[in-house]
Amino acid sequence: MSARWFRRGDHLVMLGAFAGALALLALSTFTSWPVAGGPVGGATEAAVNPVYTSQAGDCLNWTRANLSDVTKVDCAAQHMFEVTGVADIGAGYGPQAPFPTDEQWQKISEEYCAKTSLDYLGGRFDPFGKYTVGPLNPGERLWAEGQRTLRCGLQVAGPAGGLLPAYGSAKTQDQSDVYDPGVCLGITEARGVGDPVECVKPHAFEVVGVVTLPAGDFPPVERQDEVLSGECARIAAEYSGGLDFKARGLVVTWDTRAPESWAAGSHRANCKVGAATDGTGLNPWEGSVRNPNAPPLTTSNPPQTTTVQQDEPTGAPLHSQSNSSAPSGSSSASVTPTSNSSEPKPSR
Repeated sequence: MSARWFRRGDHLVMLGAFAGALALLALSTFTSWPVAGGPVGGATEAAVNPVYTSQAGDCLNWTRANLSDVTKVDCAAQHMFEVTGVADIGAGYGPQAPFPTDEQWQKISEEYCAKTSLDYLGGRFDPFGKYTVGPLNPGERLWAEGQRTLRCGLQVAGPAGGLLPAYGSAKTQDQSDVYDPGVCLGITEARGVGDPVECVKPHAFEVVGVVTLPAGDFPPVERQDEVLSGECARIAAEYSGGLDFKARGLVVTWDTRAPESWAAGSHRANCKVGAATDGTGLNPWEGSVRNPNAPPLTTSNPPQTTTVQQDEPTGAPLHSQSNSSAPSGSSSASVTPTSNSSEPKPSR
């Protein structure tokens, strides 16, 4: 038994303030600058917080929840933020202006970071891809001291909005929303797709492989299904060592790409395994279908098994309607068997 799973268009926030491709740009968290990375005035260059000196093309990484260990790293290495530009918003927010609300930060991101980030990417942005856009803001303490400079940038977000490590510059990366084989995507209380978790925990899907769709003009969904149904069945059988998925109450599923994603160069799609459902929402399951006797997996990145936590990030969440808060079916999709052509098909 196989099934199809569609990523829905309302999963991400899409801006309406710009024409053309700008309308496709999504917003990310409005993370505050760390203040424990070293003083700004009267310090040596080595002691200055790297956020203060970062420019477009720089990549920043941190491991602590309060971002106090932020460092500038080569973009080829793991990082949490890629700077696309620097913006001074002092003209609109004077010395006495209170720290912006979530809604104001979203407006600021639209006005100052959307075009900057799109230009940085050469006009190619996948609105349903792995990157989101937003500002790294000064935080309330530095804001009160008069700091009004932002770093606009790109981050990788999980299905429910958690931050994931990025590898390589976004300028050159395929933006397809895919994961390495062996990554399990959690499940939310609303029975939507969650962020990566360890496979021993309840999850919605286990990614078993990634397929690159044939190059050329955008293939209609029906054509994508033709390619992916066969490829994902083959990959899942190889990944699991020929496991009888139906006997386990599982089905093979896959993603399809939208025209906007295709135009941005996102031609890759996940093959994954999920629990069979009645169409009312995803069902959790535990464990892995990976053949325990198979050789180690070859992945493009270190396994992204969990999202990176942050202490009370400021601003709006990664998406206005994440899978963790949206009602079942509004921003998540269900697994429905395709063996019965009379069943209604999910809509994009």
